[in-house]
Amino acid sequence: MPIPADTYPTLAAVARSPANLRGLPQERLGTLAEELRAWLIASVSTRGGHFAAGLGTVELAIALHYVFETPHDRLVWDVGHQAYPHKVLTGRGDRLQTIKQRHGLAPFPTRAESEYDTFGVGHSSTSISAALGMAVAAAQRGERRSCVAVIGDGALTAGLAWEAMLNAGASKADIIVVLNDNDMSISENVGALSHYLARILSSRTYARVREGGKRILREMPTMREFARRSEEHLKGMVLPGTLFEELGFTYHGPVDGHDLKALVPMLRNLRGLTGPHFLHIVTQKGKGYAPAEADPITWHGPGPFDPASGTIFKESASGPSYSQVFGEWLCDMAERDRRIIGITPAMREGSGLVEYSKRFPDRYYDVAIAEQHAVTFAAGLACEGLKPVVAIYSTFLQRAYDQLIHDVALQNLPVVFALDRAGLVGGDGATHQGSFDFSYLRCIPNLTVMAPADENECRQMLYTATTLDGPAAVRYPRGGGPGVKIVSAMTALPVGRAELRREGRSGLLVLAWGALVEAATAIGDRFDATVVNMRFVKPLDETLVLQLAARHRAVLTLEENVVAGGAGSAVCELLAAEAITVPLLSLGIPDRFIEHGSRKDCLEMAGLDAASLLDATDRWWSTLTAGPARARIMAP
Repeated sequence: MPIPADTYPTLAAVARSPANLRGLPQERLGTLAEELRAWLIASVSTRGGHFAAGLGTVELAIALHYVFETPHDRLVWDVGHQAYPHKVLTGRGDRLQTIKQRHGLAPFPTRAESEYDTFGVGHSSTSISAALGMAVAAAQRGERRSCVAVIGDGALTAGLAWEAMLNAGASKADIIVVLNDNDMSISENVGALSHYLARILSSRTYARVREGGKRILREMPTMREFARRSEEHLKGMVLPGTLFEELGFTYHGPVDGHDLKALVPMLRNLRGLTGPHFLHIVTQKGKGYAPAEADPITWHGPGPFDPASGTIFKESASGPSYSQVFGEWLCDMAERDRRIIGITPAMREGSGLVEYSKRFPDRYYDVAIAEQHAVTFAAGLACEGLKPVVAIYSTFLQRAYDQLIHDVALQNLPVVFALDRAGLVGGDGATHQGSFDFSYLRCIPNLTVMAPADENECRQMLYTATTLDGPAAVRYPRGGGPGVKIVSAMTALPVGRAELRREGRSGLLVLAWGALVEAATAIGDRFDATVVNMRFVKPLDETLVLQLAARHRAVLTLEENVVAGGAGSAVCELLAAEAITVPLLSLGIPDRFIEHGSRKDCLEMAGLDAASLLDATDRWWSTLTAGPARARIMAP
């Protein structure tokens, strides 16, 4: 929908290109900020999306595009939650209502969408590394351009950000790092640095006193020199600005991130400087919309809402989500076993840990955006006889793969991994799809990998994982399951044993994992096929698979994971090793990244919705049972 010029005249005039913005008189930037914030509220309210973070970066986005010659100057946004204003100012405002929808705007900056999106993001804390690479490349080519990384204080808790800072400071590259300090990531930030920033450097009082003191000391040269020397000794004990300076950056700030009269001159000054510079701005998440200011956690990524009343429209749910099943299970386990420890890398709300964090605060650890640390921290707990449970999204565990192998599996430590958002997640798109965990987990020795077909099986598998002497992962999808009644009693499942759900007579054997067991049942009914809920990716139920394969004419495997190296590949390897020759079709996520849309849309794009699976099976089975092919597979 075009931006209405009668309601948003300034925004409509400049939003086609930042070049138009740069032609605007500076005194009109405040009006532009008001209109941009109002357009964000009106647009996101229709479909939902990341919200509070973008409201906090309205003035920053305006100032950056006003001062820097984007896209010639490189602007790299971290994560992307804060980048909605950037999208609007770079010609995409008329499509903002399509964000996260199929064929709509991507949820995060992506290079394929716009030349102003200089680096594709989705996972946190990559901006400084990427901007440094761009700065070094410019120097190598003899090109003069600014490279700016915008990173939130939540993202600054990740090790990757500090690795980049160390390298950037040592390299003396021409890079500007803008710290958007709003004391929030998705939920409240944790960690010593975050608390230090919030307590000391973000104090407006401190800033006023410091600047006022400088003015007085200018008139007193002797005292000024004494103060300078004293400051060099003292500020290292109280000011994190010194920390960044010790890393090789020139520190500037803190600056009010909503004050365009302060931001624009500061950025203009920085644009003319060389070497690494660190600009600390202070913003408010949810700025300009009272409900989001009061509750930025709820308003981080709401669904559709009524802008006037602040009422978020909730989707009706027939039962608990898998995240809720996990959260309830963890609370129940913690009641009966004091060795249970809950760990999450900054995903308390998403992983269903809110209630657990309240009831068991002494056994709950949010380690911030530090997936590698989360896994090795859990390994240390397990070494001392505790039972750590790491609640983490499938896509984020990829960031801790080395720790999973070397620190947990190699030592055979009993760490439980609750992998949320496994398979296709929907609106967050390619960066967040849990497409690869079967493949990257099943090749690791000592690791047990489970995939529940329903809510109750999820609960029982999580309990099963706690009974094992080694590491185990239970992976489950986003949202709810088929609505199976959850049994409160917990019973350990036989490890490596599948469940025969249906005996068929057609000669077709369907082996399914996780959420696709429901679709497998429909295939079984249509083709009179034998259906197995495989339950375990590792160890595979080899005995049952070999028995059934030997007396069936063809095998179909279904998984919500990439086909390459997935569960179907495990079946292929087993049959080949046993010299069993049988037609086999593995259906799963194809060899491409699945873009954003609803979860239903993503399943359709991958060919894993019920209709597509039935159609693919029908075409394959029809080929096998027609003419010469039928004679071959039907031979005794």
